[in-house]
This record gives sequence, structure tokens and C-alpha cells, in this order.
Amino acid sequence: MPPRFSFSLNATDDKARTGVISTPRGEIRTPAFMPVGTAATVKAMLPENVRATGADILLGNTYHLMLRPTAERIDGLGGLHKFMNWQRPILTDSGGFQVMSLADLRKLTEDGVAFKSHIDGSKHMLTPERSMEIQRLLGSDIVMCFDECPALPADRARIADSMRLSMRWAARSREAFGDRPGHALFGIQQGGLEQDMREESAEALREIGFEGYAVGGLAVGEGQDAMLGCLDYAPDMLPADKPRYLMGVGKPDDIVGAVKRGIDMMDCVLPSRSGRNGQAFTRRGVVNIKNARHANDPRPLDEHCTCPACTQYSRAYLHHVYRANEIIASMLITWHNLHYYQELMQGMRDAIAAGDFAGFEKRFHETRAMGDIEPI
Repeated sequence: MPPRFSFSLNATDDKARTGVISTPRGEIRTPAFMPVGTAATVKAMLPENVRATGADILLGNTYHLMLRPTAERIDGLGGLHKFMNWQRPILTDSGGFQVMSLADLRKLTEDGVAFKSHIDGSKHMLTPERSMEIQRLLGSDIVMCFDECPALPADRARIADSMRLSMRWAARSREAFGDRPGHALFGIQQGGLEQDMREESAEALREIGFEGYAVGGLAVGEGQDAMLGCLDYAPDMLPADKPRYLMGVGKPDDIVGAVKRGIDMMDCVLPSRSGRNGQAFTRRGVVNIKNARHANDPRPLDEHCTCPACTQYSRAYLHHVYRANEIIASMLITWHNLHYYQELMQGMRDAIAAGDFAGFEKRFHETRAMGDIEPI
């Protein structure tokens, strides 16, 4: 029998947790940040370079891959791992969020969502059963339930209807997923910022039973204070012996705040998207490499960083290639950002294991508050 998916906790520090998710394709150290490979690639990065930053797992996007090149084509070519040359674990989202936020002329029913492709206008139907089929064809290790994610703010009735529809879809997703040893299905808690609805959702998910649980419906316009306020209670409603995944988050201070509140996994396009836009994340905050102040600066982005952008290139060079629209600018700044994010995760894992997460958090915020180094 193939190895099973499992999760073990190694240490806790108040609500912060560190552990290991074990899959047949390798271990995932938690807390874990998953770089986003929307269309079977982390933009501007080679897979081996993503791995070199410390990433244990990538995220793939069901909506985009089902439209192009199609899940059936990827399956015929040996599955997503082979297709994108990433042999470690992959998590795929369900497609629900993109259908709601990107697709035009969509129609939501009890059965699922009918929509037109943003690429060519072709018509598609995404249901819990079809989402499970697509993710099976892709061959992902962690599969997400099909759900609806309303933007916030939204009125209480809208949030309640959406959450209960998502819970009915979760049950259908669980049935359609079937028994797949070595693969995991995660349920997604919804309920907006309504604590009682979050509890109702968590209770429904616990009754269905999943290998892991996500906190969904955050980072959709509610602001950081409201998100962290929800995370003060939402993760505690989910089983403590299973991984907890906060979807679509986020900025470095969002991530530290989420781990403090018991989150084990996160993903976000921010480090790669910001890299392409000339924004570098450093210990002392965000550096906008496009600014003229960097044009004659021989120093690295971050003198303490060991990524290639910092050890082999100057701010002046990065400023030049960004302003010249050279592809290497996106490559180097994205590499730096992903390295920074993975270093942040390792720092939190070490701090939790040492029982010093509060000290880590204090140093993190103090260093960021210093701001960028003075211009030359």
C-alpha cells in the first residue's frame, strides 16, 4: 500500500506550531509558505531555483490549468509534477475563487458555477465533482474542496447562504474525491467575519472529515486588523491534529501574525508578483528598486541575505536592469523575495522549537520599523 498522508507536530509555543506534513513525494516543514505556480510555473523562476530557496511545496491553479492547456492534456503528458518538472508535493486550489473573481458572465447554482473563459470566451461548468476530477487528472498531492468565496464586506445573509452552499459542496467534494491513498483532501472553512458562522462551518467540516482544513474567505478586502481578529478564533475551531491552511496570505507581517494564531500553511502571489514589479522584501521592509536613489548604490538589497541577487549583484545593477525592462530583473528580485519568505518560515520554525516565538516576533517588527538603509 502506498504511504499515507500524515501530519505530526514537533513543538508548540502558545498557539504557534511547528511540525511536518508527510506525503509520498516528500516532507513539508510547517509552518510552510507555498510559492504560487498559477499556470504550472512560478513566474520568472526555474523549479530547481524555487527549491533552492527552501520551498517544500508549490501551489497550482485549477481554474487556469483547466482552461489552458487543460487537465486532460496534462494527464496525458504524465501529470502536473512531470509536466512542470517539480517532483515534490503540489497543492491545487479548487478553482472556485478564480471563477468568482476572474470569470465573466458566471451563473451560480446549487450544482456549481457556469462561466465563460477569460481566454477565449468558451463556456465551462465547474462543480464539486468536476473540480475533483480536474485535480485528480493533474495529480496534485493536496486537493482543495470546491467552494464559493464572497468578497468582503458582505451582509450577514449573503455570507450565511454562501457558507452553507460551500458546506454542501464540501460533502460532494469528499464523496467525489473517494479513497486515494497518499493524497489528501482539505475542507475550507467559510463564514466571513461572523464568528458563529465560522463555528457552524467548522462543525460541518469536522463531521464530513478531511485530511486537513483551510481557513478561507480572508484577505479578500477586509483589512489586516479584521483578518487577524478572525484568526484569533477561527483556527481554534479546526482539529488540532490536522494541518491548518490560510489561503491567499500574504505580506510578511500577515504571515507572522497568522503563525502566531495557529496557522501551518500559507500561499500568496505577492513575492513573485512584487518581484516582477521591482519590489523587494527585506528584513527592513520593502525596497522599491525602481527608485532613483538606488542608481549609484553598490550595496546589496540586504547585506544579510544569501540569495544570488544579494550576494552577486548590487542595487545599482538591479535598478538598471529593471529600468531597462530586462528579464533578469524579474528573475533576480523574485528569487530574492522567495528566499526571504522561506528564510522567514525557517526563522519561525526555529523560534517555535526553541520556545521563543514572542522574541522572534518582537525582533521581526523592530527590524522592519527601522526602514531601509540610508541612501549613499
